[in-house]
Amino acid sequence: MAWPSIFQRGTLLSRFSHHHVVVFLLTFFSYSLLHASRKTFSNVKVSISKQWTPTAFNRSIEPEELWSSNHLFPSAEEATLFLGTLDTIFLFSYAVGLFISGIVGDRLNLRSVLSFGMCSSALVVFVFGTVTEWLHFYNKWLYCCLWIVNGLLQSTGWPCVVAVMGNWFGKAGRGAVFGLWSACASVGNILGACLASSVLQYGYEYAFLVTAAVQFAGGIVIFFGLLVSPEEIGLPGVEAEDHFEEDSHRPLINGAENEDDYEPNYSVQEGSTVAQVKAISLYQACCLPGVTLYSLAYACLKLVNYSFFFWLPFYLSNNFGWKEAEADKLSIWYDVGGIIGGTLQGFISDVLQKRAPVLALSLLLAIGSLVGYSRSPDNKSVNALLMAVTGFFIGGPSNMISSAISADLGRQELIQGSSEALATVTGIVDGTGSIGAAVGQYLVSLIQDNLGWMWVFYFFILMTSCTILFISPLIVRETCSLMRRRQARILSE
Repeated sequence: MAWPSIFQRGTLLSRFSHHHVVVFLLTFFSYSLLHASRKTFSNVKVSISKQWTPTAFNRSIEPEELWSSNHLFPSAEEATLFLGTLDTIFLFSYAVGLFISGIVGDRLNLRSVLSFGMCSSALVVFVFGTVTEWLHFYNKWLYCCLWIVNGLLQSTGWPCVVAVMGNWFGKAGRGAVFGLWSACASVGNILGACLASSVLQYGYEYAFLVTAAVQFAGGIVIFFGLLVSPEEIGLPGVEAEDHFEEDSHRPLINGAENEDDYEPNYSVQEGSTVAQVKAISLYQACCLPGVTLYSLAYACLKLVNYSFFFWLPFYLSNNFGWKEAEADKLSIWYDVGGIIGGTLQGFISDVLQKRAPVLALSLLLAIGSLVGYSRSPDNKSVNALLMAVTGFFIGGPSNMISSAISADLGRQELIQGSSEALATVTGIVDGTGSIGAAVGQYLVSLIQDNLGWMWVFYFFILMTSCTILFISPLIVRETCSLMRRRQARILSE
C-alpha cells in the first residue's frame, strides 16, 4: 500500500505556501457563509409556520386586517407542505444554476462570479426573510420567485470554490485536503444554526438579517482577496507539480478496466491535441469516465443528506416536542459527524489510492445508522450521539463525492492540459445531485404528512442503497485493482 508522498515528513510544509493557506481559508469560509444563509431557513421553519397560520389567540389580539394578511394557510400541515415546496423550488433552481454556473465559471473569472453570487444572494435572502416581515407583506408567489432567484445565485458558489481549490491543490493528498476542506458546508450549517438560535427570540426576520449581512461582507472580501490560481502570482500550477509525483499517470479516477494497461486515448476535441484543450462542453464533460455514475449516485445521496439539512430541526421539534432553539443547536451534531467522516474517509482513500471502496463501506454502515437513528429515544444525549454517527456515514461520503471526487473527475488524465474543465464537471455532479435532492424534499413532506416519520427513514434507506447500486461497477473495478496490487506486492516480497 503506497503512502501518499504529501504525508511524508517535511513534505506538507514545503509543498504548501502561505498562499495555499489563504486560498483554503477564503474558499472554505465563502461557501460556509452561503450554507449558513441556507441553514437559516431550515432553522426557523417552525417560527415561519406559526407566523403564516395565526392561532385564534392571535386573532383576538391583532387587528383583523393584520390577521388576514398573515393568514396564508388555514392549518400548520398546509404551511409545512408549502415549506417543503419552497425547498424543492430552491433546489431545482439551484440544480439548473449549477449546470450553468460550471460552464460560466470555466469561461469567466472565478473570483468575480463567486463574489457576485455571494453578494446578490445575500440581498435576496434579506428581502425574503427580513423585508417582507418588517412590511408584513406575505405572498406565496413572491416567496417562490425570490427562492428561485436565490437558488440560481447560490449555485455560483460550489463550482467556483472547487475549481479554485483544484487549481491550487494537486492529486497527492487530495482526499485528505479536500475531505477537511469540504467541512465548509457543515461548518456553515453550524454557523447558521448558532446565528439563528442566538437572535430567534427577537423574531425570525433577524436571523435572516444577520446571516445575509455576514454573507454580503464575505463576498466583498472574496472579490479583493482571492487568488484563482497559482499562475496569477507566478507559482507553478498543480499539473506541473503532479508531473513529478510517483504514479502521476495512474489517476484515482479512470475508465480503464485494467489500470496497468491504461493509456490515455480519449480526446475531448477531435482533431486537436489534449494540450490545446481549453473549455469543454457539457456533453464532453458528461462523457468523461465516472462522471455519469457518480452524478447519479450523488443524486440519491444528496437527497438524504439535504433532507437532514432541511428537515432535521423541524423533525426534532415536531417529533419530540423540543423547543426550536434547542433543536437548532442539537442538529449541529449531524454536521460534526459529517466533518469527521469526510476528513477521515478522504485520508483513507488517499492511502488506498481508491475512492469507491471507502464510499461503499461507509454507505453500508450508513444504512445501519439510519435504522438506529429512526428508533432514537426521547433523550437529547442519545439522539445527539446517533445523529453524529449518521452524519459520519452519510455526510462523509457526500462531502467526498462533491469535492475530492469531483476534483479527480475534472482533472483526470484524459483531459490533462485543460484548465477549463473542473468547474463544468463539478457543476454536473452537484447539479445532478441537487435535482435528486429537490425531488426528495417534496417527497419527504408528502411521506411525512401521509405516513409518518418512520416511512421517511425507510425512504432514506432506499436512496442510500441506490447510491451503492449506481457506483457498484466502480466499486468492483477498484476493489479488484486493490486485490491485484496486493497480490503483486506479495509475489515481489
